[in-house]
Amino acid sequence: MRKARVGSFAAVGAFMLLVAACGGKSEEPSGQGAQPAGTTAQSAAAAGVQVAQTKLGQVLTDDKGRTLYAFTPDKDGKSTCYDTCAQTWPPLLAQGSPVGGGGVTASLLGTTTRDGGGMQATYKNWPLYYYSADQQAGDVKGQGVGGNWFVVGADGSLVKQAGSSSGGYGYGSGTYKG
Repeated sequence: MRKARVGSFAAVGAFMLLVAACGGKSEEPSGQGAQPAGTTAQSAAAAGVQVAQTKLGQVLTDDKGRTLYAFTPDKDGKSTCYDTCAQTWPPLLAQGSPVGGGGVTASLLGTTTRDGGGMQATYKNWPLYYYSADQQAGDVKGQGVGGNWFVVGADGSLVKQAGSSSGGYGYGSGTYKG
């Protein structure tokens, strides 16, 4: 009986190693959200931020050209978007200081600590987020959603020109810590 149990544990352990080696899905702790498709672990670590041209003008993007947004209820550099909100609006996570690319003022870059740990990139004290419906570089589908989500200009101001607009906070029933 003991041999069978040890064998079962060994088989389960081998299976877990195989899944991990093949890139098994990892869950983001504490409802922090995950990096959107097309980002890499390196870009998440470096949190590369640059300025790129979109139909809304020159705005902040990550190093792959994915548009970055700010959430107006965020105050004093602190994120208020968690749980379901962070699934729709994944934070730009960082390990260490964010790296500024073309058009970015390095002194405006920073980080904030998310509830439950983890660091999120900020620009002029605005925590930065992706919008899950933006599927490729230059998409700005999150602009104006709920009257609270806006792209960020190179100077750190929110660009509030026309975009999409839906009621509420634009993230369903997730946690908003206001």
